[in-house]
Amino acid sequence: MKIHEYQARDLLAAFGIPVPKGRMIDNVDQAREAYKQAVAGMKTPMAVVKAQVHAGGRGKAGFVKLVKVDQDAEDSARFMFTNRMKSPQTPPEGLEVKKLLVAQAADIADRKGGGKEEFYLAITTDRKTRRNTLIASREGGVEIEAIAHDRPEAIIKAALNPLTGLEPFVAREVAFKLGFVGKQVSQAVAIMLNLSKLFIEKDCTLAEINPLIITPPTENFPDGQVMAIDAKFDFDDNATFRHKDIDAMFDPTEENPAEIKARKFGLSYIALEGNIGCLVNGAGLAMATMDTIKLSGGQPANFLDVGGSASEQAVTEAFGIILSDKSVKGVMVNIFGGIMKCDIIAQGVINAARNYKNADGSTGFKVPLVVRLEGTNVDAGRKLLEDAKKDIPTMQAATDLGDAARKVVAAVGK
Repeated sequence: MKIHEYQARDLLAAFGIPVPKGRMIDNVDQAREAYKQAVAGMKTPMAVVKAQVHAGGRGKAGFVKLVKVDQDAEDSARFMFTNRMKSPQTPPEGLEVKKLLVAQAADIADRKGGGKEEFYLAITTDRKTRRNTLIASREGGVEIEAIAHDRPEAIIKAALNPLTGLEPFVAREVAFKLGFVGKQVSQAVAIMLNLSKLFIEKDCTLAEINPLIITPPTENFPDGQVMAIDAKFDFDDNATFRHKDIDAMFDPTEENPAEIKARKFGLSYIALEGNIGCLVNGAGLAMATMDTIKLSGGQPANFLDVGGSASEQAVTEAFGIILSDKSVKGVMVNIFGGIMKCDIIAQGVINAARNYKNADGSTGFKVPLVVRLEGTNVDAGRKLLEDAKKDIPTMQAATDLGDAARKVVAAVGK
């Protein structure tokens, strides 16, 4: 589960991590007042207006604006609310912007030798070591993946203690390696420790601050203030039941409607960009199915795992979710009958295909449907499929995974 930047800032602030003040708005009329609140008390009034969407590339797309007067804030808000944001991380049609963050613009201190005092800081799970790990770099505000690939020596990693989280002496070592000096060190250490506490208490899979900055010196902060400017969080979906506050942050408008519907019926569904729908039981088998379709020259349109039971209701709902994607031109069903026998599964698939309601009100499957069954009572199941072809002319039975993939690719290609 993901949350918006304004929510991430609130979460950081709740755990004692400094962030610039700001507020979320959902209409143009709120922009002027939000700007005034953000810049109150600033010697040089300046704020930033940022689109709140679950996609990157906002700045280059023109959906992050620096504004100096309330009229500019209103104009920026009007532009963002009336245009769809398009970036390499959005669908071709872009994303509708429904919320904005209007926040105080932060002044970033200059770094000796050039550039700005920006850092990257995150905690996630290192799958190789099977430990939660702090990741840091002196080069914030840029693609950390590119830095890790091109200059891995620029990345600092420190494992969290499995029982106590990030230990203070480890955080201090990281702070010194990052180049913090004077009172900056204690500020940076506090931020790292609080981020570790947040990560563990809220069952995060990713807690990222990018960039973490140092402001120019002031009377209250003679060495500058260390603060978070932007943040990103991912949470373990399996743990949100015990975090009602986090679960309440979920924004369904930022998710694929089909994926939301799938969750309601206990189905695991992820939309892809192909034209062959996949209905499979078991995550591993689903991955193998997609690979085989690719090897046969096709493009899978989704990952969909109906689980171990593969009941008639689950299959019916799965068909509806798959075919809600207008790009789907054919469907491949690949079921291994273990606990659930193949003849029962076959009858469920047949009933679901016969009774499927099309958008035009007609009944029955219209796109090519290839079904591969294996497991208990497989012969009885295949016979049921063969007999049902009279009523479902678009359906074919396959003998194995490779045969099924070749048949569905050929059917879609016609």
